[in-house]
Amino acid sequence: MAASLREAAAQDDNGDSPIVILNDIREAQTRLRGIAVRTKLIPSHIHESDKIKDGRQLYLKPENLQPIGSFKLRGAYNKIAALSEDERRRGVITYSSGNHAQGVAYAARALGVKAVIVMPGNAPAVKREATLALGAEIILVGPASSERQAKAEELAGQHGYVIVPPYNDEMIIAGQGTMGMEILEDLPEVETVIAPVGGGGMLSGIATAIKLSKPEVKVIGAEPELAADAQASLRSGKIVQSTAEETTRTLADGLRTQSIGPVNFEHIRRYVDDIVTVREDEIRKAMQRLAAVPKTLAEPSGAVAVAAFLFHQDELPRTTINVAVISGGNIEADMLAELRKEQA
Repeated sequence: MAASLREAAAQDDNGDSPIVILNDIREAQTRLRGIAVRTKLIPSHIHESDKIKDGRQLYLKPENLQPIGSFKLRGAYNKIAALSEDERRRGVITYSSGNHAQGVAYAARALGVKAVIVMPGNAPAVKREATLALGAEIILVGPASSERQAKAEELAGQHGYVIVPPYNDEMIIAGQGTMGMEILEDLPEVETVIAPVGGGGMLSGIATAIKLSKPEVKVIGAEPELAADAQASLRSGKIVQSTAEETTRTLADGLRTQSIGPVNFEHIRRYVDDIVTVREDEIRKAMQRLAAVPKTLAEPSGAVAVAAFLFHQDELPRTTINVAVISGGNIEADMLAELRKEQA
């Protein structure tokens, strides 16, 4: 990122420039044109079914409609597309429980780059198989996010691969920030945006795009209470780390990161208004309601922001026009059948 852009950026209270600026996100929009789907906001069908009478309106940002069924394509493609020719020739490697793996595999295939993915052995089969189908090489390790990162760094050192982090990276954040720009373009009157948070790539990107464009809009993160390190980090002012044993308890496999990335945290503490947590049963209920319409089908992680809107209104800003991001729809067939059976 050019130094002149940094010098032109607004200063924060400490005199430091924001790490990612609007121009970075606009450049990402240009790279992603024709690659990522520009997902249109959908007025929520679950709003009426819940008979909410307080006047709140909810729109859904359906990132489950991306080619890989997840928003992760945005950041992964932006990162790889910005690499030099020499870096692309070396190949890329990442560490992911599933959706970022698919994003990197998809982007690498589109750009003719070799991709190696380090995944936990307990990653959902649907995500592992989809990553393989995109031509990536997969290496399985234990369940801890620290294990897969360490293995990826080891292999990068051995083979010269370029690491494409799942969230702790400026280019990843800028790519995810394109969602925030689209929300403002499609719904300029939006008052609150709710987005899931695991490692923080999506939340930091969306918050940066929105707060640097329209500071009065509230940005709220949502995460499972069984993996609530992001909320603890924001409220304590320092990064709080969970254990692998703690985070693997949640149904939301895409949000099982053990801590927010340091780069992400810098953006989150500047631009995010609050983070709320949701229970496991609330995630399941949100998934059931979203599954009623094919376009809003959500995996557990993808339903967390909607669960926050439905069940935690007392913790959210008292705003009328709200957006919740459905971050992904890569749900296991058995889980979907079980949810529909429970709902019947």
